[in-house]
This record gives sequence, structure tokens and C-alpha cells, in this order.
Amino acid sequence: MNGGSSVAAPLGISGPSPTPGTPDLPTAARVSTGLAIVASVVAWVALLGPFGELISHISPRSATAAFHQPGAFDPLVTSLAASAAALGAIVLLGTPLAWMLAHHRLPAPRLWNIGLLIPLLMPPLVIGLLLIYLYGPRSPIGELIAHVHLSATNTFLALVIAEIYEAAPYYVLGAQSAFSEVDPHLEQAAGLLGHPPRRVLRAVTLPMAAPGLATSLAFSWARAIGAFGAVVIIAYHPYGLPMKIWLSLQDLGLPQALPFALALVVVALPFPLAAFGWAAQARRRR
Repeated sequence: MNGGSSVAAPLGISGPSPTPGTPDLPTAARVSTGLAIVASVVAWVALLGPFGELISHISPRSATAAFHQPGAFDPLVTSLAASAAALGAIVLLGTPLAWMLAHHRLPAPRLWNIGLLIPLLMPPLVIGLLLIYLYGPRSPIGELIAHVHLSATNTFLALVIAEIYEAAPYYVLGAQSAFSEVDPHLEQAAGLLGHPPRRVLRAVTLPMAAPGLATSLAFSWARAIGAFGAVVIIAYHPYGLPMKIWLSLQDLGLPQALPFALALVVVALPFPLAAFGWAAQARRRR
């Protein structure tokens, strides 16, 4: 009998019986999956909780009353115009930088990346304080632009500058990652076919990196239009939506600030959501 058992075990005919009190693997997997689902639902509900509170505590009547005040739409227009200008400057200057970093065309790449991480990790209020020293009326740059009747404090230009400093690292670092994910063999193959570098960039690199670039641009847009820390220091005027929310909260109370908070969410979210959706579809088509 013992001999038969010793022969059967190596042949895989029978195995050791489960230890009493130990759940089998399928049961443990189901429990782990159930706990993961519960944790995911809790996290999802918690993250969306503030948005739900915003919707539940504002009525169409209060929103309409808030925007019927004289000049109520001025902060919205200011935020949209400043964020569009900041995003244009970020794309124009940041895209070549990201491409060169991704293709190792710059010396000391770690130093360049540290230079991008510092404004990303620096508290926005600190950025605003330091921008006063860099662009204020008594700084060399401030005195220089004063000759052409410009000022980088409490002006539209100051608002654009503050948004650039708060949003640019999100785009450049994301764009660098997007360019790095492009298969270099495809770029080399296009070059071997006789296409000039600009043609390779337009026909291969940019289309392949487009989903990542769109996602990075979406992050940068949301960061720019919601910028507040640096803005409150260097660009108190003209009021954008974040400043209008703050002033309404301070002067009139929480209920009067909510309509402008809703307006900021409405103008900030559509572009990122559309960019994320398009990027996901583009990656699935590959």
C-alpha cells in the first residue's frame, strides 16, 4: 500500500490534502478581488465627493443671480484668455525642450530635468514671492520691460507669467515622456527612406507622440486655469476665476463663491476630459 502511494505521488495522480483551516486559492482570490473592488469604490466616491457637494449646494437660481451682476463674466474671460496665452507659450517653448531632452540632445540632461522639477515641486506661494524679485518693477527684467510700457506685476502679463510657471513643468515632463516612448527604429527607418528630419518629425514623431502630448497639455491647461498660489502674489489684478472665488469667499461667504467655483470647473474640465478620451482611443488603435 505504501509502495503504491509513493509511485502515485510522482506521477501526479494524487497530491497532499489541503491543510485544515486554510482557504483554497480560488476562495482567497475571490476575497482579495472583493476587497479591491470595495477599496476602489470607496476611493472613487471619496474623490468625487467634493464635486458632488458643489452640485448639491448650488441651485440654478443662485448661479443665475451671481452672473447677473455687472462685470460678473470678466473673471471668466480673463482666465480663459490668460490660460490660452500661457498654454501657447508653454507649447511653443516647451515642445522643443521636451524633444531635445527625450533624444539626449542637451548636455547634462539630469541638470535640465532638475531645473524642471524645482518649479514643479516648489510651493506656488513661494514661486509667486520669487517672481516679484525676478519680474518686479525694481528688477532688471522689470525695468527693461517698463521701457516698452509693460509691467509684470498686477497686470494681465503677470497673470500669464504666473500661470506659465505653475503649469509649464507638467507639460514639458509629460511631453518628454511621450517623445521617449516613440520607437526610434521607426524614426531611423523614415530617415533611411530619404525623409529629412523635419519630415520625420511631422510624419512619424509627432503622430506617435500625440496621445502623450495631448494628455500633458490637458494637465497643463487644468493647472494653468486653476493657478492661485503664485497668482495671488504677483497678479492680484486683473481678477481671474480663482481670485474671484477667493474674494467672494472672503467678502460675501461660501454660498456666493460657489457659482464661480462651478464656472471654473465647467471651463477647466471639458478639454482635459476630451484629451484623455482621445488619447485612450488613439493608443487602442495602435
